[in-house]
Amino acid sequence: MTRPTSRVLALLEILQTGGTRTVADLADRLGVDERTVRRYVDHLIDLDIPVRSVRGRYGGYHLAPGYRMPPLMLTDEEALAVLLGMVTGRRAGLAAAPEAATESATAKIRRVLPERLGRRLDALLATLDFTAPSRPAVTPETETLLLLAEAARHRRPVALNYTAWKGRHSRRTVHPYGIVAHSGRWYVTGADSASGEVRTFRLDRIENATALAGAFDVPSGFDPAARVLSGIAEAPHLHEVSLRVHGTADDIRSRLPAGIATVTGIPAGPAPHGSSGTGDESGWVRVKLRAERLDWLPALLAGLDRPFAVEHPDALRDQVRDLARRLSAYADAEPPTSAPPSSAQPS
Repeated sequence: MTRPTSRVLALLEILQTGGTRTVADLADRLGVDERTVRRYVDHLIDLDIPVRSVRGRYGGYHLAPGYRMPPLMLTDEEALAVLLGMVTGRRAGLAAAPEAATESATAKIRRVLPERLGRRLDALLATLDFTAPSRPAVTPETETLLLLAEAARHRRPVALNYTAWKGRHSRRTVHPYGIVAHSGRWYVTGADSASGEVRTFRLDRIENATALAGAFDVPSGFDPAARVLSGIAEAPHLHEVSLRVHGTADDIRSRLPAGIATVTGIPAGPAPHGSSGTGDESGWVRVKLRAERLDWLPALLAGLDRPFAVEHPDALRDQVRDLARRLSAYADAEPPTSAPPSSAQPS
């Protein structure tokens, strides 16, 4: 049920659109009777909001000429935090309020923001894509994020000072195709002047960004989130892993964390030697990934619950055998002879 306070604020919203509103019109729009409308007007007057009454056949209520609600005093970072909190909560299915309420709140905040900041936040929300989070967030510079979002929306080149993963510094021009939030980090993906290819850049590694003159076109059907995930999966790491797994590409891909692996079909052929599969000559896919450590992969492969074969590295086979031995030992272990002490019961 809508609270009276919400209806009082809704009344203020209606009056701020301008003109004189009859009591009957206000009652109809708020879903209350005319007596309640007058009580809500009294609440607004108690808050020093100058609501004026007009008598006569065409009378009603209006705000005093020139009155405007004070602007919402938020810094760029605060406005970004509020709007992104609402938008990401809704897209992730975590919003407690109905979608209409979130949309309404977003619109109200957007309406009272300074024009330039509102424009930049519109650009960010229009170009932003999300993937599933899995680690604490790394916050980029707000100015860099908003500048890149504006450039992506209006298709303007950007000059970047960038520090690569090995500490190499570079100056390059990028055509930003889209902004993506993935696994606690922010990325921009687009055409890169240094390589002549579509590349992905982490925003927390951008030292500064400058908008440039000019324009560019985004390739038809380009998917920024998919490009970021594939770029992360192909990034250089200590170990290059190749596996053959029995199953369809879509099924195996859905069972792996987003962005860690590439999954491709392979021509029909005999099942890998030693696999526990059905022996079919089809239905195998190749999984390739890069990793700094191998110790977490055996549990991931066990969780697939699919026949697989390690193509390389050999060290991964040893890791899998070690996990199998540990699990077998756990399964064969006898339960403790003495039961743990029971917890105290409340008196």
